[in-house]
Amino acid sequence: MNYPILSLTLLIPVIGAILILFMKNSTLIKSTALVFALLDFFVSLPLWFLFDKNSHSMQFVEVYPWIPFINARYAVGVDGISVLFVLLSTLITVICVSVSWKAIDKKVKEFFIMILLMETSMIGVFVSLDLLLFYAFWEAMLIPMFLLIGVWGGPNRVYASIKFVLFTFAGSVLMLVSILVLYFAGGHTFNILELSKLNLPLNMQIFLFIAFTLAFAVKVPMFPLHTWLPDAHTEAPTAGSVILAGVLLKLGAYGFLRFSMPFFPEATMMFLSLLQVLSLVAIVYGAFVTLKQTDLKRLIAYSSVSHMGFVTLGLFTLTQIGMLGGILQMINHGIVTGALFCLVGMIYERTHTRQISDYGGLKPALPIFILFYTFFTLAAIGLPGTNSFMGEFLILCGAFLRFIPLGAFAVLGIILGTTYMIWLYYRVAYGNLNEKIKNLIYDLGPREILTLIPLLLLVLYIGFQPGVFTSYMQASVSNLIATKFNSTLLAHTLPLVGWIR
Repeated sequence: MNYPILSLTLLIPVIGAILILFMKNSTLIKSTALVFALLDFFVSLPLWFLFDKNSHSMQFVEVYPWIPFINARYAVGVDGISVLFVLLSTLITVICVSVSWKAIDKKVKEFFIMILLMETSMIGVFVSLDLLLFYAFWEAMLIPMFLLIGVWGGPNRVYASIKFVLFTFAGSVLMLVSILVLYFAGGHTFNILELSKLNLPLNMQIFLFIAFTLAFAVKVPMFPLHTWLPDAHTEAPTAGSVILAGVLLKLGAYGFLRFSMPFFPEATMMFLSLLQVLSLVAIVYGAFVTLKQTDLKRLIAYSSVSHMGFVTLGLFTLTQIGMLGGILQMINHGIVTGALFCLVGMIYERTHTRQISDYGGLKPALPIFILFYTFFTLAAIGLPGTNSFMGEFLILCGAFLRFIPLGAFAVLGIILGTTYMIWLYYRVAYGNLNEKIKNLIYDLGPREILTLIPLLLLVLYIGFQPGVFTSYMQASVSNLIATKFNSTLLAHTLPLVGWIR
């Protein structure tokens, strides 16, 4: 690699945003945003082909001085835990630009600038190797997301955007204090790789673990810190919901893997049972609450609470197979739930209602829409051959290996998940066509179909070839477990891990 791929991936959306700033024609603005989003995706693609899957070390590393007098650096790189999320971020941005083509008709320039700046912030979180740089990108995400909800959202957008900021900012303040403590405890360095080697006293580990974990738990969001998510999803524009589901929720789980676990392994073991229980509560509670929803977006939002509970359960099994499943399910959730939010946005553009009771009978009226909706519904419930099946399977294997009741309760979540998705599908696709929307609906057009096809192909690719994706993260996960945790279960997981290659 003879060019700075990560820096370019961070810089391209910023350049696109600056160019859009001087444009007035809305079509030109949208076209420019799409070109730069596509360009960033293609620039990031070499990460997939050139990444060394046998190494757990950071790759594509770039280090430059940033704030020398406090020893802060511009340091970026990726390992098997982060590389796939960079690619997911660039893909999701393309989807967001495409799905907003007709949906956004006010403050068009500002909207697409926010989308591109959001992309840079998300990628920055995943590639930062300097703790201060990580925090800068982490906080930078708040501004565009706050504006996306608050300016282009629904009737209660101000309430939802303020609630989102208050929750996430409160967690971020705790994390900032912890970063300063780590800075002085680690010998005045923000180097993430060096700080992960510290052997901190248990009391300090507990304090820092709680602070970091609260910040990440809000982002996931874990129960009981999840209440901002349904409001944010419901009021956000379609692109905002896709970004939230596709990438933002993954940042909290990524934080657990990058910071909470390797920095504070003893504290992690102390709180492990609590985190597992909270994950189970999120799975079951999220599923039960989802069954009661009457709003399409709110239903999918609550389903995300349940699905992300599976992710954190997999991570906190501290088994190789469970953690691989958790990371894979982070990718899967971004793809499938992002697609479902796209579909909800597409039908909302036609009917201007999200009430489930206003629908029914769409199967004969919108055959192409229902074809995609059927496919992504099956993916959401984890049908074998789709991506979610293998992610959930690996998580359940890890849960049963760690403690059999963990897996047993998690299975209940899968049953409930199937119930609410099929129940929703029946109410939308079958029955009589509602007279209120009869003259408003028309089937998906070429742009909308092209928006959904990449997500459909990924569902099938991961579903039939999950080992291609787990092979990227396996070395890093194995190294994390081997160096930070005394995992007696690791030997038992190896045959299963080998089976999915």
